[in-house]
Amino acid sequence: MNEPKKMLSADEALELLLSHARPIDEVERIHTTHALGRVLAEPLVSSVTVPPLDNSAMDGYAVACASQNPGGETRLRVSQRIPAGSVGHALEAGTAARIFTGAPVPPGADAVVMQEDCRVDGEEVIIGAMPKSGANIRRAGEDIAAGSEVLPAGVRIRPQEMGLIASIGLADVPVRRKLRVALFFTGDEIVMPGEPLEAGEIYNSNRYTLLGLLEGMGCRVADYGIVPDSLEATVNVLKQAWHEADLIVTSGGVSVGEEDHVKAAVESLGSLDMWKVAMKPGKPIAHGTVQGTPFIGLPGNPVSAFATFCLFVRPYILRCQGVEKTAPRSYALPAAFEWKKSGPRREFVRARLESQADGGIGIAIYPNQGSGVLTSAVWGEGLAEIHESTTVARGDLVKFTPFSELLG
Repeated sequence: MNEPKKMLSADEALELLLSHARPIDEVERIHTTHALGRVLAEPLVSSVTVPPLDNSAMDGYAVACASQNPGGETRLRVSQRIPAGSVGHALEAGTAARIFTGAPVPPGADAVVMQEDCRVDGEEVIIGAMPKSGANIRRAGEDIAAGSEVLPAGVRIRPQEMGLIASIGLADVPVRRKLRVALFFTGDEIVMPGEPLEAGEIYNSNRYTLLGLLEGMGCRVADYGIVPDSLEATVNVLKQAWHEADLIVTSGGVSVGEEDHVKAAVESLGSLDMWKVAMKPGKPIAHGTVQGTPFIGLPGNPVSAFATFCLFVRPYILRCQGVEKTAPRSYALPAAFEWKKSGPRREFVRARLESQADGGIGIAIYPNQGSGVLTSAVWGEGLAEIHESTTVARGDLVKFTPFSELLG
């Protein structure tokens, strides 16, 4: 294929990737206890009202506010006791009901007085001041109405969604099948941790970073390990991977050096839609297909692989999982640094938030932004985005995206 005349911008690259993402259409039902991180395949509609009855928000006494003594304290006989899990009877006029958190409020009562505001005298309770009608009562259906949609399709399930699903009585949920990702690495210079290092070799940190990122997104990963720096070896592993995976992800070998064979191997078995992006770190990022299976090739430098995964692969995978809203939340915050390295590529620098002398919060950046300095990603709390041909002065607003929005 003809190579593009210019590099894509970061925005163009992301738009291209997302336009090619196709959601997995296979659906499976899984137990709600196993739903963490999975994506709902269908909307969930509640068949029950939550809560089902008006109930007490605390331990205390259910009363009718009309029983209040306008001249001071109100003394009421305790006519019944209603623990959680049981239902009382209609409140007798001029009495109070001992009630506990979560118990249904009896007919005739219109408020609950917390026990701390009451004194007990034998079979009676003394209330210093009556509350307003409706106080400390959770109304039936104030959380969920029967027949209402609780969660739409495409929601990625977090612990709070798990609880919400359980609250409407669903023991299992329909989710999209896990995305199958084939992963391998190129480079004769990389070896696995635990092996001795020879001259010119480095440990393969990208394997662990990318495995963690993929597994954190709920993918089923087939790890093909390190592939020798040769066109034949790269073609062979691609042939094995394409029919076993929904997505192939590689690290290394997508640049233009004589020992970079991934680009040529992909083109021999399929096509490439992009292979250079105007960004730093991570210019050599490739996207295409291998026998119809989507392929994304990441750079080999550790920070480049990490950043490009967060910025491009993560939203692509989310879209394939059926998630519509893939953009992370970002914040415009003042820079606690100066940036004079304006250039034609957008830069994503490792940064974190630090308190400033004026009591505010500013964005600080790691002093060494080299693409091989993985400690910067551990030190940082997110990525600060510096647009093309831009100089940043202290106090200028800069877009900051926390890692909490980019991981998992």
